[in-house]
Amino acid sequence: MILVLLADGFEEIEALFPLDLLRRAGLTVKTVGISGRFACGSHGVRVECDILPEEIEYEKIDMAILPGGMPGAANLDASPVTDKVINATLARGGHIGAICAAPTVLGRRGLLKGRRATCYPGFESELFGAARTGEAVVTDGNITTARGVGAAKEFAKELIRVLEGKDKVGEISAQIVE
Repeated sequence: MILVLLADGFEEIEALFPLDLLRRAGLTVKTVGISGRFACGSHGVRVECDILPEEIEYEKIDMAILPGGMPGAANLDASPVTDKVINATLARGGHIGAICAAPTVLGRRGLLKGRRATCYPGFESELFGAARTGEAVVTDGNITTARGVGAAKEFAKELIRVLEGKDKVGEISAQIVE
């Protein structure tokens, strides 16, 4: 299961399109409102979340996605649920996806350093030890950062590759219809 933590102020433009692509690809995606059933994006867009924090089944998380516009990233960082989700996901051998400003805040705190994470779009200056490699950014050999809003489909395909394996990415991502 892919678990998405939505804190008030998340960047809905960056977050919701890749999540929609993952759902269209047939993957199980559950959204969690840290502060309740509804999360409000940075542009006032309200999203009804699938579950509440107390309903999270930590033992079923294969991937956690953390989107945040600038107050959303700070709200994610302040929530104890974030640490629990990150730790539970990585303890199961899972992967972290961070969107918009989430890599900035979580990177400063060291939460993504040396972790298995894919970030979108670029916030490489805020991640420790970042070095540019072509169009991507690699941090500690683990974090790759897609560049630009147009990379949403590539970000979704990368998460599919990580979750389902290289052999499945073409088959699954072919189901994504823009």
